[in-house]
Amino acid sequence: MGARAKAILPLAVTIGVLSFLWTELSLNFTFHWVTVEDQVFGEFGMPENFHLILPTAFITWGLFFAAGGDNAAFGKIFIASIFGSVAALVTIPLAFQTADAPDFWGISLWVGIAAFVLVAVLIAGDWYYVAGTFPCFAATFLWWIATGLDGYVEDGGGAGDELAAFQAGLGVEGVTAAEGDNAGLGAFVGLISTPWPWVWFSTWVSLVCGVILGIISGKVAAAITPSGE
Repeated sequence: MGARAKAILPLAVTIGVLSFLWTELSLNFTFHWVTVEDQVFGEFGMPENFHLILPTAFITWGLFFAAGGDNAAFGKIFIASIFGSVAALVTIPLAFQTADAPDFWGISLWVGIAAFVLVAVLIAGDWYYVAGTFPCFAATFLWWIATGLDGYVEDGGGAGDELAAFQAGLGVEGVTAAEGDNAGLGAFVGLISTPWPWVWFSTWVSLVCGVILGIISGKVAAAITPSGE
């Protein structure tokens, strides 16, 4: 086995194992362990407002290595997760208070202002990693869109009987489509519709989990890599 393979394979194995563990943790947490009620439709439960978002952690995990994969990178991406997600937290309510659906100019305006501010913070020094801040900002906005644009669209995220809507869609006996008419607009026919403050909190926690996975994978891989590589 070549020197390059010996150096890379420990990291690949470590990341593979941690990816498996994170996927198991996040999906079971959201759809089984911390739910309104488990197995209310088929094999899954109805999630609470707080989710562990599976793909979101991979964003900061990758950013950790892009920033250098060391202790300094951990600090940079952790700070980026705060700045990026909080910028979205402030932007979301301002956006839908400026212009309601179906107009998007309110969202566009405040996203533009937030982007300006996030870049301008670079003036404060090199400790600020704007290349990490933007993906964290985008991840929060993405989850807001996926869970129903709560506050922007009437009866959006977190409104109505999402469970009834989902069950009606599956053809569950005794559940009519009318029962789910006011369900939220999030993914799974509104099943994970979420109020926007919880969108931020779920996203930020998941982003932090990604940074933690990054530092763990780096440390473990270094520990099991053959000496001299």
